[in-house]
Amino acid sequence: MKQRLKHIYHEQVIPKLREQTCYQNIHQIPKLNKVVINRGLGEAAQNTKILESSISELKIIATQNVVVTRSRKAIAGFKIREKRPVGITVILRKKRIYAFIDRLINLALPRIRDFQGVNPNSFDGHGNYNFGLDEQLIFPEISYDQVTQLCGIDICIVTTSNTDREGLSLLNILGIPFKKNYSPTL
Repeated sequence: MKQRLKHIYHEQVIPKLREQTCYQNIHQIPKLNKVVINRGLGEAAQNTKILESSISELKIIATQNVVVTRSRKAIAGFKIREKRPVGITVILRKKRIYAFIDRLINLALPRIRDFQGVNPNSFDGHGNYNFGLDEQLIFPEISYDQVTQLCGIDICIVTTSNTDREGLSLLNILGIPFKKNYSPTL
């Protein structure tokens, strides 16, 4: 079964991007490569109950298993010991990219209070878009009763575009709501 957003990409995004720019080859048209979802644990890394709940929440959001990132060496100033969990991450590829971004655009982002769009200046110079969410409760899969601690989530949308302008036009046509009264410095 083809994802709805992937169908939109093939039917609407490719023709629009082809007429906006003069790509010689269809393989030059930017596309979504992967989505990386991160969560730093901070002080919660020492509490195994919060670590397990964060892992289960991110597993539900991403519909994929989670990788626990561990510290490489001990840092006394931050009270971190060697090989202790410091964060969790998920990398989505292929069909799961489109399913996650479709849920993000249509279900999660509209649930943010006073949401006016995401910042279009959060590109990294190579067409990849990074942004953070303050809490996990905006995803409808997460039940309010099961949450033990509110934690932020960092999302990185990696594209095959070479410039920020190409990445912005790709994500804009896909439907990511950018702020309207924002002057991007691209």
